[in-house]
Amino acid sequence: MRLKIAACWLLLALMVLPARAQSLPRGDAAAEKISIAKLDAFTTVLRDMVDRKQIGGASALVARNGKVVYFAAVGLADSDGAKLVAEDTIFRIASMTKPITSVTAMTLVEEGKLNVGDPVSKYLPEFKQAVVITDAKSGATRAAAREITIHDLLTQTSGITYRFMSKPGVGPLYLKSNVQDGLSESPISLGENCRKIAGIPLLNDPGAAWEYGLNTDVLGRVIEVASGQTLSEAFEKRVLKPLKMEDTFFVVPEAKRSRLSAVFMPDLQKGSIAKVGIEPVVSGPLVWTTTYSTKESGYFSGGAGLCSTAGDYARFLQMLLNGGELDGVRVLKKESVDEMLKNQIGDLKVGFGMHGDKVGYGFGIMSEKADRKDGDPAPVGTFSWGSFYHSYFWGDPKNKVIAVLNTQTWPSGHLKSREEFKKAVYEAVE
Repeated sequence: MRLKIAACWLLLALMVLPARAQSLPRGDAAAEKISIAKLDAFTTVLRDMVDRKQIGGASALVARNGKVVYFAAVGLADSDGAKLVAEDTIFRIASMTKPITSVTAMTLVEEGKLNVGDPVSKYLPEFKQAVVITDAKSGATRAAAREITIHDLLTQTSGITYRFMSKPGVGPLYLKSNVQDGLSESPISLGENCRKIAGIPLLNDPGAAWEYGLNTDVLGRVIEVASGQTLSEAFEKRVLKPLKMEDTFFVVPEAKRSRLSAVFMPDLQKGSIAKVGIEPVVSGPLVWTTTYSTKESGYFSGGAGLCSTAGDYARFLQMLLNGGELDGVRVLKKESVDEMLKNQIGDLKVGFGMHGDKVGYGFGIMSEKADRKDGDPAPVGTFSWGSFYHSYFWGDPKNKVIAVLNTQTWPSGHLKSREEFKKAVYEAVE
């Protein structure tokens, strides 16, 4: 009788549980030639990070041949201990928004509404007369050698930087103009922020150097002008709805907000970790808040604004690995995906590790000339990127592997979870 009652309660519980978050189909690790024991060892690594108060919580997903073979969820999604990280936990993915913006731009290229060679001024006239800083102390400038193009925005080679990068000569100008970095609620519109950016000198001539910056936010505004939609609407129509990414938003709906993870700030000196509140966190020129994902601000940051789940992002990556389609729905032509995933910057050098040595359109790319002194085991052709909150992904066309790691941690310079994750995956891949 007790067993029958327990079974009834279990059945009732299952009836009221929400449906599992949309993801890729489940697969058998052994059948897909993945050592689950090696991946389970990484779960232990994550738990140790939680126990040592280095992170609040995390989720990790690995798929091979389009099937999820590993998923781990550890730690807290809130500081009270009542909410644990789960399969459907929503994370702020910050710069992992950039690839989605880039894919959206490429759908407009396919429709003839954009051309990668177009000058940005065709859509945003304020960028017509760009100047380059020549002396950091005096603020002297000269006319740019040429106009910024869509290609420059896609490859982060326009000469635009981030306010929080605090580059000599232009850093104070970004701060004085109150240029938004996309990591907090904005009191201004995306269009107004782009007009402010256009009024600040470039660090270098367009196409002359790779410089991480607000390029993808400007690209987001170009998308709005070219499509006649807000960036949120363009995402929904062109990427999110076709791919059934039902948990990816700029602003998390009220009904799903309980699934949004808190952001955690570790104190390594004290060996403690605390939930970040709603007040802005200020660190020099860097200002960010945890509330940009719960209020409609009118600023849709193409470089940093989205929230998503591991399962949703896996669907996006699998579409790319499949050459632009998923479940019979085509988002991009294979030729467009090939353009996105190849070196688009020639011999220019990239300033970030863990993302290969070159960049395509919205991704870091591992080329055949990559210096492997950092021990990165990913093969040539692997594409990747990460985020402000220490999330990370990569796609590996050679081994047909995708991997997504999500945390909500700042600062995160002490963490080696990305490296440990990649090491575990490639030890597991047969």
